[in-house]
Amino acid sequence: MATQNFRFRIYPSHKQINKLNKTISNCCFIYNKLLEVKVNAYKKDKTNLSQFDLNKLTKDFNVPIHSQVLQNISKRINDAFNHFFRRVKEKKGKAGFPRFKTLNKYKSITFPQSGFKLLSNKKLSVSKIGNMPIVLHRVPKGKMKTFTIKRTAIGWFAIFSCQDVPIEKIEIKDNHIGIDIGIESFAVLSNGTKIENPKFLRKSEKKIFKLQRRLSRKKKGSANRKKERFKIAKLHERIFNQRQNFLHKTSFEIIKQFKIISVEKLNIRNMVKNHHLAKSINDASWGCFLQMLSYKVERTGGQLVRVNPKNTSRTCSRCGNIQDMPLSKRQFKCLSCGFVCHRDLNASINIDTAGQAEISNACGDTVRPSSEKARVVEAGTTYEPALP
Repeated sequence: MATQNFRFRIYPSHKQINKLNKTISNCCFIYNKLLEVKVNAYKKDKTNLSQFDLNKLTKDFNVPIHSQVLQNISKRINDAFNHFFRRVKEKKGKAGFPRFKTLNKYKSITFPQSGFKLLSNKKLSVSKIGNMPIVLHRVPKGKMKTFTIKRTAIGWFAIFSCQDVPIEKIEIKDNHIGIDIGIESFAVLSNGTKIENPKFLRKSEKKIFKLQRRLSRKKKGSANRKKERFKIAKLHERIFNQRQNFLHKTSFEIIKQFKIISVEKLNIRNMVKNHHLAKSINDASWGCFLQMLSYKVERTGGQLVRVNPKNTSRTCSRCGNIQDMPLSKRQFKCLSCGFVCHRDLNASINIDTAGQAEISNACGDTVRPSSEKARVVEAGTTYEPALP
């Protein structure tokens, strides 16, 4: 059993859209007021107002909003402060108080327990809003616990968080693979499979620049400026959806074929500090891909192994010799044994070997090397598995 989110498109009427926008606007105002009260109380005498203290303060706001939605505002502030205390404890940089939100940043309302109901005629009933059409392209499974209405650039969505969702097990062979993720190629597997990098953001840059140039020429506060902002937001939403679709399909194909998946334990937050590579790294969305692998591998009963990335590209996967490999050098040629292959393939084989070693150390068993690494290659010859 697991917790899973189900997202559906909804089509509220113009009257309902006005109600939703008004509700979100009121929630944003209440959020900022309650946050101000909590920050001032903490600054004054280190008093940390609890979520229940904030719930009592919501009764002072006379607005037509469901009580569950008001209580969720207190929960959001409490969660934001918990992250603030965590940052203070970890001493990672300068920890600041949670920020106040503008209306453009506050885009959703949440019903934690009640106030919503799915009707039989493909309608969604929401308290204080009314009945609106919903596209149920699949039936939500498990027990519905939390319901969220979210406003995006392309429209409105209903998100159900369901508990006790049965996981459909996928039977696969007991095999293993190493994955080296990168920018030139999105991923290279240790069996020689190469997954191209779609570069959705890079391919849409000209269109983004054109729309942003139009936006800069519009008068601030005008209706035309709002229209241009909507076009840019809609394009970014499309890029996001393209990327998510690619990551979901790629991660699912990998977990269907391999049981033990070894990847590098990357510190992506530090890697994006390189301004030459930051945009390409964010466009590839490595962190999201690894997160998808981590929870999808549960369906196969497999395991995602995160290994130390140190020297995976500089170590010969055949003899273990370590040598310098600048990023501009794309082919690995061992100076000791003459082994030659693509640097990403060499790294993926090393990642697979390191992952198997970690499992072997944890279980106390020996792991037989894969067939690719067990092949005998004469010194000075080139070994390059086909990369599709």
